[in-house]
Amino acid sequence: RGTTLRWLFKMLSSCSKASDPRPGQPYKGGNFHAFLPDNREGQKTAMLLKKAFEHGLTFQIKSCNGEERVTWGLIPHKTSWDGGKARNGYPDAQYLREVCTVL
Repeated sequence: RGTTLRWLFKMLSSCSKASDPRPGQPYKGGNFHAFLPDNREGQKTAMLLKKAFEHGLTFQIKSCNGEERVTWGLIPHKTSWDGGKARNGYPDAQYLREVCTVL
């Protein structure tokens, strides 16, 4: 494998906003990792993912077993460098094209 861009998102616990499914309810944050290849296409994708994050599109708050928590949103991220598409990892020859289409 080549050089990797690794992102770490530290989402703090807080209370949901008026636009969230259960406004004013506390939710649990967490640490989230994502990986991209460090090449031209990966860097272009990283810029688009950064814009999506800045616009609040990367994460969402969901109820899980009666607890509100931060989870990945609808934009697909590679959360493992290996394991293939089935495990949100590489190799996945179509990922960069697919995520750019979503973005």
